[in-house]
Amino acid sequence: MTLSIVSPRLLLIGGGCVGDLAGVLAKLSLRRPLLVTDPYMVSSGLLGRATAPLAAAGTAYAVFSETVPEPTDQVVAAGVAILQAGDHDCLIAFGGGSPIDTAKAMAILFAAGGTLRARKVPVLNDAAALPLVAIPTTAGTGSEVSRFTVITDTETHEKMLIAGLAVQPLAALVDYELTLTVPPRVTADTGVDSLTHALESYVSRHANPYSDAQALAAMRLIGANLRTAFAEPGNRAAREAMMTGATLAGLAFSNSSVALVHGMSRPIGAHFHVPHGLSNAMLLPTVTRYGLAHAPARYAEAARQIGFADTNASDETAAAQLASSLDALNRDLCVPTPAAFGIDAEQWESRLPLMAEQALASGSPANNPRVPDAAEIVDLYRAVWRP
Repeated sequence: MTLSIVSPRLLLIGGGCVGDLAGVLAKLSLRRPLLVTDPYMVSSGLLGRATAPLAAAGTAYAVFSETVPEPTDQVVAAGVAILQAGDHDCLIAFGGGSPIDTAKAMAILFAAGGTLRARKVPVLNDAAALPLVAIPTTAGTGSEVSRFTVITDTETHEKMLIAGLAVQPLAALVDYELTLTVPPRVTADTGVDSLTHALESYVSRHANPYSDAQALAAMRLIGANLRTAFAEPGNRAAREAMMTGATLAGLAFSNSSVALVHGMSRPIGAHFHVPHGLSNAMLLPTVTRYGLAHAPARYAEAARQIGFADTNASDETAAAQLASSLDALNRDLCVPTPAAFGIDAEQWESRLPLMAEQALASGSPANNPRVPDAAEIVDLYRAVWRP
């Protein structure tokens, strides 16, 4: 079997590496970047960690800072207008998954024209696009190393999955020091997002030896450090481990796939504005139980690697401990149910058929060890509702 592996051309990983940004651009012969970020990165001064080395090197740059937490096609279009009005030869995405996903979609739309709706899965966007350098400021999305982006269609409220080689960042600077001020809620949500990436890529029907190696390493790091990073935000060792784990998990799912949790998570975010990592966390224990019997050895090994089961535990015991330990993790990280989050019960119930349809349309549920139909997805949504 031939494996097709994709990753950034250049990866810098380590505390303070964002200071090498100007050198990275020079190495790649890029000179006129547009920085894509969000208002908080500007107001907090954190963006200065990226702009200072550019200014010191005399690199001319502009900033587009209007990205939103769950990126939309409208925001992407506004960013493309800035690109078209300027003379930029690359994009630098600085922030969490939303600025990085926005920048990816901007590069696609700038090169291809038309609408993002026309570029969503199953379309593969492999044609060359504007080069992207990604600098994540959270440990979770893995977008800095993945060939995917997710953008909300503001007309249909669908979270569109857009994929291809053109979505792959050219380079990424993974600097854990940028996460030291991330608040506990975001730490928890992005941490569970990265754990979900690792777990789903490992049990995916498209798992392979390369993605397995990244996923297993990610699960070990995340399992040992997520609770510490949540409880002790200034713990540098835990933050560094989480950042490395998130990047490894991103490489894993980019070269395998995500599965049912992500397929069901995107509609929750699109319809009810739940942060992506949090909607993953709401779903993860229930969806994991749903698939256990269809890949018991894989789920059992995941439990051992995360630290939820003893290395000598039988597959049956370890798999069962995985599900119960995910419940315990949610309790420790204060993950609310959809009901506790404040979603209206009638709105939740009325949108379940559409949400199930959108989940299936994304293609991700088909990668799950146990592949559901629409009715089963509706049942799973009802199961996680709990007041």
